[in-house]
Amino acid sequence: MNIVYLNNEFLPADQACVPVLDRGFIFGDGVYEVIPAYGGKLFRLGEHLQRLQNSLSAVRIPNPLSHAGWGTMLNELIAQNEGDEQSLYLQVTRGSAQRDHAMPDDPVPTVFAMSNPLHPVSQHIREHGVAAITLDDIRWQRCHIKAISLLPNILLRQEALDQNAAEAILIRDGFATEGAASNLFIVSDGMLATPPTGPFLLPGITRDLILELANANNIPHCEKNISRDELHNADEIWLTSSTKEILPVTCLDDTPVANGQPGPLFQRMLALYQDYKQQLRDQ
Repeated sequence: MNIVYLNNEFLPADQACVPVLDRGFIFGDGVYEVIPAYGGKLFRLGEHLQRLQNSLSAVRIPNPLSHAGWGTMLNELIAQNEGDEQSLYLQVTRGSAQRDHAMPDDPVPTVFAMSNPLHPVSQHIREHGVAAITLDDIRWQRCHIKAISLLPNILLRQEALDQNAAEAILIRDGFATEGAASNLFIVSDGMLATPPTGPFLLPGITRDLILELANANNIPHCEKNISRDELHNADEIWLTSSTKEILPVTCLDDTPVANGQPGPLFQRMLALYQDYKQQLRDQ
């Protein structure tokens, strides 16, 4: 049985309970983060905690822990669960209150965190890639907040799965924003491009690392709006997230991307990314 953290206590997952009037349960009123751990070490903790703070500030929930407090709790959670490679999920809701759309004056946030095994992407996927489809972006206009109210994302992702695709790439006003649960990159004529940050996409931690690695290794890159036509004519398409890292898309809307195989820049970036992870393990 996994050990979880709930409001200052570590306990077995089947013993963790929150009140039915918690606003996370009633309204989806909360935010979350997902942080990988490699070799038992948290991956880019500072960046994840800054994004958490940004989300909390945007929805006006007070941060219940200090930076050091989060680090101590998450490292203890790693220690209390098995395996060096873990995926940590943490969630902060506005806490319990009588059901009312108005925010309570002095909220006492509910803090929950759990660990799951982090399984590497299969070699088959790295060698052959995944399929994706394009769908209209039906989400709200504040997608930069990592909110727990993910029903639109769930519906979009499930539509992709129903069509035997791994992900839905979302289109808003003729431009690609991101995946239902991932950020987006394309490669065209040797240029690596990703949509710019803004209210219509989540500023991904893995996304930012890929841009850093591109800059450090002289890979031409930019942040730009990507039209539907540019997406469909790209030489390479990647999806990125903290748990899936970098996935090559080799089929989009039932049409092969380029030659239908992961491209050379994907192979290079994957190697750089794995080297970065190994450096963390070796610290």
